[in-house]
Amino acid sequence: MRLDKLLAHSGFGTRKQVRGIIKDELVQVDGEVVIDHGQHVDPDKQEIRVQNVVVNYQEFVYFMLNKPAGVISATEDRMHETVLDLLEPSDMYHEPHPVGRLDLDTEGLLILTNDGKLTHHLTSPNRHVSKAYFAVVEGLVDESDVAAFAEGLTLDDGYETLPGELTILEVDEAEVYSQIELIIQEGKFHQVKRMFEAVDKEVQFLKRLKMGKLSLDETLAPGEYRPLTAEEVQLLQDS
Repeated sequence: MRLDKLLAHSGFGTRKQVRGIIKDELVQVDGEVVIDHGQHVDPDKQEIRVQNVVVNYQEFVYFMLNKPAGVISATEDRMHETVLDLLEPSDMYHEPHPVGRLDLDTEGLLILTNDGKLTHHLTSPNRHVSKAYFAVVEGLVDESDVAAFAEGLTLDDGYETLPGELTILEVDEAEVYSQIELIIQEGKFHQVKRMFEAVDKEVQFLKRLKMGKLSLDETLAPGEYRPLTAEEVQLLQDS
């Protein structure tokens, strides 16, 4: 890896700023001052120091975000704030991206990483990684709906979903709404909302609680995020 790229990804500034640091002879590789910002280095085999501070390079970053409503799951958008806009500048050096997507008005668990292999593992249609949601639904959800979800539903475009595990948490007959949890193994566009539309009901609030074996940290307020622990990364890899 190029020295300037490594230092930029390690939080020492923009590519232009770290080139200035290198030019000022403040960087050492294996004890030798380096002034060539394009020099290739191997952080696993070489010791790199900036002003005598050892650089601990991290190739991959993993964040858990409690996505708030009104923020889009994208790396850039002209109309809406994106999930990347919620990150601190120092957490942007590794250029993380959202793993999959949550709708604009959907809240809850979203993983951000620069690990393309893990992203593919979690989002590949062939892997059927489960996702668990909490929803408030307009309408009275009953056991016939539970059975219909368990069989799989035909969406408005003719797509036939895989079976979903629908659990009724609460039904308010006076207000005509229901609270449910749903586990599905797909991630089609607006899938949860379209599944309820298929049984003549409308989702009013939607929050993702779990992806694979990883659950949302409920201590995170909407818009807050934190790094994943090594154990949590392993949970995703094992999903």
